[in-house]
Amino acid sequence: MKVTPLGDRIVVRRHEAEEKTAGGIVLPDTAKNKPQKGKVLAVGAGKMMKDGSRRPLQVKVGDTVLFTSWAGDEYKAARGENILIMREEDVLAVIEE
Repeated sequence: MKVTPLGDRIVVRRHEAEEKTAGGIVLPDTAKNKPQKGKVLAVGAGKMMKDGSRRPLQVKVGDTVLFTSWAGDEYKAARGENILIMREEDVLAVIEE
């Protein structure tokens, strides 16, 4: 299934939660924090401005991004992946790896 976001929305695959703490303790599923980092899978056409033009998005497909903890709407894709659809304004930073 292909998801195409509209407007200034982006589709992000959330990275997997850490299995262990820095001290080596294995975490159960209920204790894991949702990561605030993910990879951009698709981007919309851009934000519609008042004059009818579109402002292009600052992120692009393939970027690794940090986002707010309450960002977007989450759903499970067919393969069980955690996929988020969020607005570009929820992205805090692009990480260069």
